[in-house]
Amino acid sequence: MSLPPRLLPDYLIESARRRPDKVALVCSGRRLTYAEIDARSNQLAWGLRRRGVERGDRVVVFADNGPEAVVAFWAALKADAVPSVINPQTRADKLAGLLNDCRARALVTEAPLARAFRPAVSFAPHLATVVVSGDPAAAGALDVPGGEWWEDVVEAETAASAPPRRGIDVDLAAIIYTSGSTGEPKGVMLTHRNMLAAADSVGSYLEIAEAEVILNVLPLAFNYGLYQMILAFRAGGRLVFERSAYPAQMLETMAHEGVTGFPGVPTVFAILAELKDTSAYDLSRVRYVSNTAAALTPRHIRAIRRLFPRARLFSMYGLTECKRCTYVPPEMLEAKMGSVGIAIPNTELWLVDDHDRRLGPGETGQLVIRGATVMAGYWGKPEATAQRLRPGPLPGERVLYTGDLCRLDEDGYLYFVGRMDDIIKSRGEKVAPREVESVLYDVEGVREVAVIGVPDAILGQAVKALVVLETGAPLTEPQLRRACQARLEPFMVPKYIELWPELPRTTSGKISRAALSALHESVQP
Repeated sequence: MSLPPRLLPDYLIESARRRPDKVALVCSGRRLTYAEIDARSNQLAWGLRRRGVERGDRVVVFADNGPEAVVAFWAALKADAVPSVINPQTRADKLAGLLNDCRARALVTEAPLARAFRPAVSFAPHLATVVVSGDPAAAGALDVPGGEWWEDVVEAETAASAPPRRGIDVDLAAIIYTSGSTGEPKGVMLTHRNMLAAADSVGSYLEIAEAEVILNVLPLAFNYGLYQMILAFRAGGRLVFERSAYPAQMLETMAHEGVTGFPGVPTVFAILAELKDTSAYDLSRVRYVSNTAAALTPRHIRAIRRLFPRARLFSMYGLTECKRCTYVPPEMLEAKMGSVGIAIPNTELWLVDDHDRRLGPGETGQLVIRGATVMAGYWGKPEATAQRLRPGPLPGERVLYTGDLCRLDEDGYLYFVGRMDDIIKSRGEKVAPREVESVLYDVEGVREVAVIGVPDAILGQAVKALVVLETGAPLTEPQLRRACQARLEPFMVPKYIELWPELPRTTSGKISRAALSALHESVQP
């Protein structure tokens, strides 16, 4: 008799079997064990099955980070369905578009989000059921076709086992919508094999173990945030959700829960860096800090090491389309300052020019990724899929053309130059926004920077820098310009520098270049 295929929900099932009474999830005072999450997800899986959810159907999870969102994700997988977690800040019109794009069969959501999901559901004809958690007294929360309360659905079902499994590892395990930082969101299709391979690879170099306590301040809709739950449950560790944006509260939670792993993004680290005295918090158990979304600047690195002096720092770079591309081994962080690292285990990478010729060290070209982590494609977008997934070096395979410009050094370490779509063409020269941003980030008192190209009658495009300062920083635009002139070639020095109170963001927390460009594209500076 052949063994059943290994699928993503096996992470939860095996951890619940091994350590049923261990606390798996902490959120806002609630503590759930592996046995509880396993049982509740079994019940919801049965409930979804009885309401018409079949193998391969899409189940949208529209909820804040919390127990219900976690249970819903695993329940959809146990029902042989395909979960898609959507950020709870998503507006009604966009939510309707996403529900229709993936032709969702079920929506699992929560009562406080009724203002968004109620109008969205009325424009989603494929939905068969809407499961709503929260206060049953919430006015109008069930006033949608197919609407039912979470407890009514879950409590009617058995917790002993999940529905009979019919899936195999090439079936879709999730659709993760890209953040849309440079365009319209696309649904990245990931198979069980994709996600298992990614979790095994990342978990191996981070050395995630059963004793791990991971603090997650990132939304589950963001693949970096989602994988914190997957990595924790893979090892049988504990996941702690922190919803507060206040840095002191984050550190208080870390100290109280004995956090050992802290994944973050530059925005989070920039906020924490403004805390001058952290002596009141015992952060000695934090053994690793990881970063992605954008490269860490030297100032970020210094701040992280001041806050977490015993932690190993992992600087990483990735795409939703393959989860993770590279990481910098902590011992190489200083020697390879500015690098995004080497290929993660069990993957390969190389660079190509515009004619698909492989490039050597020191040359800039498009990054190509090969491995089991590479997505199955974009949902419902064959043309966009064909642009990114192309024939690889071996017969019958497809590899990912990332759309990112990078260069490699003699030791095989990768350096991110910029998105191909973001390159600014000024005075006939090509300017990578990241090079200008790096210089401005090095200026003491700068919290965040975004560099874009704006229309210019003479230059074609002019370089414009939008800068957010740390609280109380006495910097001026002329000072910032002088810093650029001291380190950049003349054609790269911003023609315009503006101080902004904050920068627009995508739902995953990244700076939204699409929003910034839209604000400026019709305005002649």
